[in-house]
Amino acid sequence: MAEFVVPEAGAYAPTEEDLRGVEEWFARYDALSAEADVEGMADMAVFPLNLVSDDSKGDAWTGQWSRAEFVRTMREVMGGDEDVSFESVRTPHFLSASLAVVFTDAVFTVDGRSQAVRYADVLVKRDGVWAFQTMIQGGWGDLLRR
Repeated sequence: MAEFVVPEAGAYAPTEEDLRGVEEWFARYDALSAEADVEGMADMAVFPLNLVSDDSKGDAWTGQWSRAEFVRTMREVMGGDEDVSFESVRTPHFLSASLAVVFTDAVFTVDGRSQAVRYADVLVKRDGVWAFQTMIQGGWGDLLRR
């Protein structure tokens, strides 16, 4: 029988530079999102991009997007002329200096209607630059299965 070893809690403690780097990455990504600059958003990812969600039946869905699939889908999702704003609180969990899972609690307001969401992103740092590699959010499976 396999034995599971639980790593020491807090094995990697992020530095102020680590935290600032992730904060700056999200500030840039949020600014591009607010402008619906999908190409700029895609520049901040590693492809193929992993996706994890579930559908309206409660079944999990996983998949990968190429850059072209990311751009096409995000243009569809962000393509409206609605007045959109969002507020986010992010909690990064660093696995190492180059791997982080960031949980986000956000409130999106579209044309005066607000909705709270929670999602997670897996960020990776290569050559000193952060990028997202996995997007995790419930409820997108029906759209993603098309």
